[in-house]
Amino acid sequence: MSRSVRNSKAATSSTPSAGHRGLGLRPFMRWLWGQLTSMRTALVLLFLLALAAIPGSLVPQSANSAIKVSDFAANHPILDRIFRPLGMYNVYTSVWFSAIYLLLFISLIGCIVPRIMSHAKALRRQPPRVPARLDRLAAYASTTTSASADEVSKRAQRWLKSHRYRFLVDDDGSLRAEAGRHRETGNLVFHVFLVFLLVGVGWNTLWGYKGTSVVVEGQGFSNNITQYDEFKAGAMVDADNLTPFSMKLRKFVASFETGEVQRGAARTFDATVDLTVDGKTQTRDLQVNHPLQIGSTKVHLLGHGYAANVVVRDGEGKVAFSGPVVFLPQDGNFTSVGVIKAPDARPDRLAFQGFFLPTGAITAGGPTSLFPDALNPQLYLTAWYGKPAVETGVPSNIYTLDATGMTQVMDGKDKSHFALSVGQGYTLPNGKGSIQFNGWQRWAKIQVSQAPGLPLTFVSVLLSVAGLCVSLFSRSRRVWVRTTPSGDGFRVEVGGLDRSDSRSSAVDDVNSLLAAVGGDTMSGDTEED
Repeated sequence: MSRSVRNSKAATSSTPSAGHRGLGLRPFMRWLWGQLTSMRTALVLLFLLALAAIPGSLVPQSANSAIKVSDFAANHPILDRIFRPLGMYNVYTSVWFSAIYLLLFISLIGCIVPRIMSHAKALRRQPPRVPARLDRLAAYASTTTSASADEVSKRAQRWLKSHRYRFLVDDDGSLRAEAGRHRETGNLVFHVFLVFLLVGVGWNTLWGYKGTSVVVEGQGFSNNITQYDEFKAGAMVDADNLTPFSMKLRKFVASFETGEVQRGAARTFDATVDLTVDGKTQTRDLQVNHPLQIGSTKVHLLGHGYAANVVVRDGEGKVAFSGPVVFLPQDGNFTSVGVIKAPDARPDRLAFQGFFLPTGAITAGGPTSLFPDALNPQLYLTAWYGKPAVETGVPSNIYTLDATGMTQVMDGKDKSHFALSVGQGYTLPNGKGSIQFNGWQRWAKIQVSQAPGLPLTFVSVLLSVAGLCVSLFSRSRRVWVRTTPSGDGFRVEVGGLDRSDSRSSAVDDVNSLLAAVGGDTMSGDTEED
């Protein structure tokens, strides 16, 4: 009869939702809060967050490259119709990703706060009293000794101190001790700073920004949204009020290995810039891994390349374009591709597409560069012409050519390919125009960023790892020593309990402590469990 009653209670307690259904909304919300703040739910949410981040690595993101998103949509129209409503192009700012992130945040806080309060009380508590039956513990040993009870107690205390035990001596001379109580402290430190890590990441996401720009020697950059080639900012960033500063790239110096070993390997990159902040200009060096600091904003040097200085004349003999044109490196020898556009040329607009070769050569595989430094700079180009296009105001990629409405210039029956060295020019057939290669300059790619949550994130990672190490390498265990009269001497009993689920460590400590207090053993009646 009693067994059936116990089973009934167990069945009732195992279905809280059914029990709370009749109790009303408040008990149900309490049960729901308990489920949300459980460690099991936190682990599930952490797994879901990692799972939800996978599409952000596989699918192009609008925040990183809108061009890649449009290309993906054009190449995969069926997937685009599925991905766009789901927010796959903006994974990290989507509603579902933010929901998982916030639920994990709430779950961790709700799980950690009660544990902190409980652990704070546990730290103030004394080790528990000596159990009545030490021989029932997982680790137990005893012996008899001719030493006095005081001597046994002193020996035990010395051993406990040397092994970092916290102990207490009772009125009857027995000792109770514990060690490794900060194992839970380390565990809590790990989880607390995991929350701060999430705060730092969220802080960076909302208030941080990152932008890149290519600056040619002799040209400048101002920290304005219109100056960036790419710009990614959090929702709370005011793009119209970025940190005010400007800089001019005075000179960029690059050196490469010329010996047989590691030939062409980069040796030094050094940009000399004139930095203007609050009306004051200073000459500074900008190097890789040595950013400029302007308040909370950092300027990093990311890369470099070559810009060809050209003059394009149209069919009427007028200058349609003049200045440096950036070419993007494609390999370690800086074989670079680029486009020279002259949309204002008349009667036809002109464009040139091809390679800049720092140390140019024409091989069986086509035009290539044999060395990354500018030892024999050449331009290898093809020309295009077309009717003047109507300006729509839609931005276009300056590094690629949209040949819609344009025709490639032909030299007889073949496409026109021509190579230019510095100082050389080329006149297009049929009076279409000409191009002159006057020289080259270096360009530097800079990144301007602001990450207000980075210090908090960095410190949180360090402290959470430190807490995890404390938790992993600390063994929470307790030992008790009882001395009772036995014949002409005393019987010493030592019991231990390992709270880290490692029975062997408790046995080792009990045996070591017994050997330390046994001293003058009267008989060999040592026992172990």
